[in-house]
Amino acid sequence: MGLQQLTATRGAELKGAETGEAAVLAPRVGNRALFGGLALLTTVIVLLDLGSGDELRIVPLLVVVPALVSVFGTIRQTVGVASWIMVVAVTSRLVTGGTFWDITSSVIFTVLACFLGVGACALRIRHATEIARLRSAAVALQRQILRPLPIVTDQVVAHGTYAPIEEDRLVGGDIYEVVSSPYGTRVIIGDVQGKGLAAIGAGFAVLGAFREAAIREPSLTGVVDALEDAVARHNAFSAQTGEIERFVTALVLGFDGDGRVQAVNCGHLLPRLLHDGVACPAPLRRTSVPLGLAELSSEARVTEWLDFPAGATLLMFTDGVTEARDAAGAFYPLDTRLGHWTHHGPRELLDALHRDLEEFSGGVRRDDIAVLAVRRKQSGSPMRPEDPDRGARRATEAFSGR
Repeated sequence: MGLQQLTATRGAELKGAETGEAAVLAPRVGNRALFGGLALLTTVIVLLDLGSGDELRIVPLLVVVPALVSVFGTIRQTVGVASWIMVVAVTSRLVTGGTFWDITSSVIFTVLACFLGVGACALRIRHATEIARLRSAAVALQRQILRPLPIVTDQVVAHGTYAPIEEDRLVGGDIYEVVSSPYGTRVIIGDVQGKGLAAIGAGFAVLGAFREAAIREPSLTGVVDALEDAVARHNAFSAQTGEIERFVTALVLGFDGDGRVQAVNCGHLLPRLLHDGVACPAPLRRTSVPLGLAELSSEARVTEWLDFPAGATLLMFTDGVTEARDAAGAFYPLDTRLGHWTHHGPRELLDALHRDLEEFSGGVRRDDIAVLAVRRKQSGSPMRPEDPDRGARRATEAFSGR
């Protein structure tokens, strides 16, 4: 979830809702099509009414039309339809005759039904406006929590995808960040225990601490220590407010441009290294406890080194990928599938992973998904995509299905 496409979508919805000229919760119907259909419907109903005789009156059924239009039309369209229906229904009732009370009650009922249709449309537009504004604010907030991908620094280019399991939210419990610092590029990918707003709060605490520590701390272990402190403070506050304390699995990497990468693994899944036609787990042998659980271990977190040659892709991911299941309950065979895509570029690799993951799971996601595909930046070349939002849009559209 880069989320540039969602941002554009929410902005369009907000604009339409504020002007009242577009239905936010449903596509707008053009005036020509709407009133052309209305004229045809009116003609058919009137002819049927004339053919049915005095015992069965069909024209009064037209009062439901403004209510139907209020579901998808604008206020102006609903008023136009209601006015036309009132004219037709009232004229028909006056022509057919009857007692004064029969005619009066019929006219009152018709006018009341049409006004109710217009009122329902106005309430729908008002509610849609509020929802669109809330979504627009959520997009702006999300962009402060998770930056759109891809992200380019002096050392690396990071492509990625992000998709929270709850489709009414733009942010879930998975986190990522790429920071350019005086000590090289620092990267984090993590997974907060649990789901919901509490998990998002813990993730935001980690991201805020990472953005500061990545620039301030000379060593990668110093960065991780700052993240541990941030989670501990967040948990202390959660305990005071009666919320559940959380831990965060995280993989923190440091790229300094010399062909090697530093790594501190805090209980996270091992990344995969794709190079020269081979895909294999990165050879990290030390896995520390997750962030927030340091007091349970007597061992300090240490830095390991990995070879990261030019042209290689380092794939980092959360357990939403490895724990995806098929209809029979089998887990997704990530390592087997990656062996078929070792010569793909980062963007093509992510696209292939998405298609295969969706086919394998039948489109059913059981957890948030975050994936980063990192490649060294070629010396002497800016390596900036022609459209830096293209990857974000494709990733968001693919995983979220919106």
